[in-house]
Amino acid sequence: MFGTAIRYMAKKPKPKMKPIELKTPPEQTQTITRVIFDIVKEHGPLTIADTWDHVKEVGLRGLTSKRHMKIVLRWMRERQKLRQICNHVGPNKQFLYTTWFTKPNIKQAKTVHDSSQQKFP
Repeated sequence: MFGTAIRYMAKKPKPKMKPIELKTPPEQTQTITRVIFDIVKEHGPLTIADTWDHVKEVGLRGLTSKRHMKIVLRWMRERQKLRQICNHVGPNKQFLYTTWFTKPNIKQAKTVHDSSQQKFP
């Protein structure tokens, strides 16, 4: 027990994450963020994979890879242009990106809850 306390006290705290600095020019960053924002606004809450599929359809030149898009999405979250919601589907979690103005769609959780209540009239 004494050894556990010493190990616990010896741990360093998690370092603070510094703000993301994008390395693309400001004009290109503005174009990328506008396109991603429009995609998320038009197609509703999207996962990263769905967002990447829509970006590939549009043919945006500024994004080099899916990883670059994920960094831009995180930067947009820091700037409060997008928000991330968590949708619990059974034991799994699904993280979705949405704009601040759209209401989260939680119909799946309600339908499961309502069906369980209908069993006991």
